[in-house]
Amino acid sequence: MKHRWLLWFCLLLPWTAMASTVQATLDRNDVHLGETVTLNLRISDAMTASTPDLSALDHDFEVLGTSTSSSLSVINGKQSAELIIGVALRPKHQGDLQIPSLTVGGSQTNPLTLHVEAPDTSASTHTGQDVFVEAQASADHVYLGQQILYTVRLFYAGDLDGGSLPNPDVNGAELKQLGNDINYEAVRDGHRYHVVERRYALTPHHAGSLVVPSIEFQGEMLDRGNPNDPGGFFNPGGLFGNTTPVTADSPEVKIDVQAPPASWGQTTWLPARSLTLSLQGLPGDNKLTAGQPLNLRLSVDAQGVSGDALPALSLPTIDGATVYPDQPKTSTHDDGEWLTGHSERGFAIIPQRAGTLTIPEITLTWFDVQSGQKKIASIPSHTLTVLAANGAPAPAATTSPSAVATSPAVASSAATPAIAQVAPAASSPTPWRWIALGSIALWLLSTAVFAWLYSKRKRAQASVTKPRIEPTDSTRTLRQAFLESARGDDRAIQGRRLLAWARAERPGLRNLGQVADALASDEQRAAIVTLQREQYAGVSAETRMDLAATFAKGFAWQQDNQAGTESPLPPLYPFKLD
Repeated sequence: MKHRWLLWFCLLLPWTAMASTVQATLDRNDVHLGETVTLNLRISDAMTASTPDLSALDHDFEVLGTSTSSSLSVINGKQSAELIIGVALRPKHQGDLQIPSLTVGGSQTNPLTLHVEAPDTSASTHTGQDVFVEAQASADHVYLGQQILYTVRLFYAGDLDGGSLPNPDVNGAELKQLGNDINYEAVRDGHRYHVVERRYALTPHHAGSLVVPSIEFQGEMLDRGNPNDPGGFFNPGGLFGNTTPVTADSPEVKIDVQAPPASWGQTTWLPARSLTLSLQGLPGDNKLTAGQPLNLRLSVDAQGVSGDALPALSLPTIDGATVYPDQPKTSTHDDGEWLTGHSERGFAIIPQRAGTLTIPEITLTWFDVQSGQKKIASIPSHTLTVLAANGAPAPAATTSPSAVATSPAVASSAATPAIAQVAPAASSPTPWRWIALGSIALWLLSTAVFAWLYSKRKRAQASVTKPRIEPTDSTRTLRQAFLESARGDDRAIQGRRLLAWARAERPGLRNLGQVADALASDEQRAAIVTLQREQYAGVSAETRMDLAATFAKGFAWQQDNQAGTESPLPPLYPFKLD
């Protein structure tokens, strides 16, 4: 029974790890009465799901129908699925209509609000037309560099069999499409139309008059059959009628682009709907260590501005620290209506001395296009405590002149000399800086000389008596490998392992002959000679020695003064040169 429960747990674990999440969105947040809107229910990590109970929408909406679409993707070996349930809704009345939370796949969606305005009567000039195009800008008076929303809508009654709606070609401005086309229905002058809506972010580059030219739609309208002949051999029931070419032009849109206000000054012009400035990376305890870098990240987010239009971020001069900036990074995303630019930059701040380090106030001036006012985003100054490199706190600061002058415990006759001594240092700090640098240089020089003398002395001592090398883990492993092979009969393996063990202790040895010469034990030297004879000359078994017992206590190396005997060769220069 215990194992059965464990099996069920293992089977259910992948499904619990893939618990789906649901998000509800509207394709439009503002509509006119009579238009339709699509409620999209996005279900992650799911391929199928039943349509939720939509009865909570009946009070404010007509539910026209539902549709589903699914997608499966594999990124870096990780599989993800998404199911979208689209619900077509038509508002029943004006106002701010609430879409409550719905239960989908065991999860709750987020509630939404839809703003419904009075019916749109602006299309009265298109009465009776089967196809027409509207174009409008969200504002007709804008500032240079201010992003506005430019919307194109294609209205058609009946069925289209293909068509082309090009993007506007605007001189003196940047035009970027926002998201995908939106499809819905709308009523104009009592006629119901299918609508294809396309949105653009329009940003003027020059002051003056900006004209967005007309664009032409070209398509084919499907004629389902001759009303006098609704069916036939080639057109049963009138389902496959002929097509009729249709065209429609959008109106020109004129926009007045204003230059920055004359009172703006020399600051970089930055028009935005909203802007936030932030700084991350400050230590929680407000403490640093001299010489250790502090990594800060400065970022700005601005709505109505693309990322590449944001100014380069920088830090003010920081006294007592060196600042190394990284390369800036920018990005842009949109919510279907407005661009939001993001720019960030990293800075490595290295304190040069112990004491206090103040990061000055950081400011960014921008223009609020919604209020028409100049604003300043700021990050207040921040003071940090810098510890010495060894972690000790900074030394106490010298009593300031003002403290001496205002302290009631100090007599006036004693206060005057104290002020006289401190004031020149405050007015001319350069000599003290040079004195400090000179002291540091002398300290470094003396340290280098001491290190040189100490190393020379150690080398002199090492030439007389070489310290004993303690066995390492590698040496012990090689020794054990040799002792194991010494109990066998393979002399080649024994010779290789004995040499490897010896070289681990004396790296300068190249062969067993040099190993034997460096040994002080006659028994060990004889064992090596016998080993070599057995390996290369084939000595009888009676003359073999017990290698394991001979080298059980390790190598008996000669002392350095013994190993360094005089060479039998005469000296290279036998005569002393005066």
